[in-house]
Amino acid sequence: MKRILVVDDAELNRELLHEMLKDDYIVETASDGEEALKKLEANHKETAALLLDLRMPKRDGFDVIEQMKLNGFMKRIPVLIISGEHAVEVENRCFELGASDFIHKPFERSIVKNRVKNAIELFDCKNQLEQTVEEQAKTLEKQYRIIQMQAEKLREAHPFNKLMMEYSSAIVEVETKLKVLNAEFSQEYNRNPFESIKSRLKSPESIYEKLERKGFPVTVESIRENLTDVAGLRVICSFPDDIYRLAELFIQQDDIILLRRKDYIKNPKSNGYRSLHLILNVPIFLSSGKKYMKVEVQFRTIAMDFWASLEHKLKYKKDVDNTDEIVEQLRICAESIEALDYQMQEIRNKIDHSINSALHSDNSVRKVFY
Repeated sequence: MKRILVVDDAELNRELLHEMLKDDYIVETASDGEEALKKLEANHKETAALLLDLRMPKRDGFDVIEQMKLNGFMKRIPVLIISGEHAVEVENRCFELGASDFIHKPFERSIVKNRVKNAIELFDCKNQLEQTVEEQAKTLEKQYRIIQMQAEKLREAHPFNKLMMEYSSAIVEVETKLKVLNAEFSQEYNRNPFESIKSRLKSPESIYEKLERKGFPVTVESIRENLTDVAGLRVICSFPDDIYRLAELFIQQDDIILLRRKDYIKNPKSNGYRSLHLILNVPIFLSSGKKYMKVEVQFRTIAMDFWASLEHKLKYKKDVDNTDEIVEQLRICAESIEALDYQMQEIRNKIDHSINSALHSDNSVRKVFY
């Protein structure tokens, strides 16, 4: 049977609670806070619950709770206050200090038994859950150390470094092609199809983790065959139609091979994520000849990129409160952002139309004049 400690300066109350609980628990008693703390020091690991009076000589119930918090006992021992107090302020103070429940005097057997039972069961569940989380955290830490060790081996391997150089070269090729298109648009149409380009190479840790998670061997050839996002670029455009125009012009180039297209703008993810993803085979030119490398290119508007950055922070932060509420707010924001993107695009179209009409009118006047 589990052990509980009843603390009350009134002997009658101690005897009553002992009688009510003795069939289900080993019941120890203490007549004041000082005696209670000594017994907790000696048997805190075996104590399943503490029934604690507030008004006692030497050290009262509030002192006992404060000392238990300092000793770390409150984390694993539920405290049920036994008191004749009915003031809301007193109960609130007890709950703020970490008490699990309140049992009012005079005692009712069924209420006492049920409240003690519920408090112990809840704490057992909480402690088991914390233990499980702690074990999982240790397992994740161990896995992370293994990933770091394997990633370090990858870094030291010449074939891996050569492969990373090839992916870096593919990024340069894509950036160059996009910048050429940007320069052409700037010259011909007096506007740029994109605002900026961001690029990244997947880290050795991320590469190893993804191969392990998907059940692929951790080899250079496996990286080349099974991963499509080792080399990645993000192209930030001003308007949605610029995304599609630029993407089509890019994949129409005769040395670019489109492997896969994922349109999360026309078909957003359930959380609101929007972006156009292209998985491409891009040629690089080495001393040994031409070689194709897989590259992932993502096209987003400025607003889509801002949203994705915020959503990414939420996904990888483990201590964020109100996660469900924030996810729903992000989904609503994603819909607002889509509407704003197309409203801004419509305004731009009207401005362009106005300018073109003015230029056409001016040219007509010149022809008549001459």
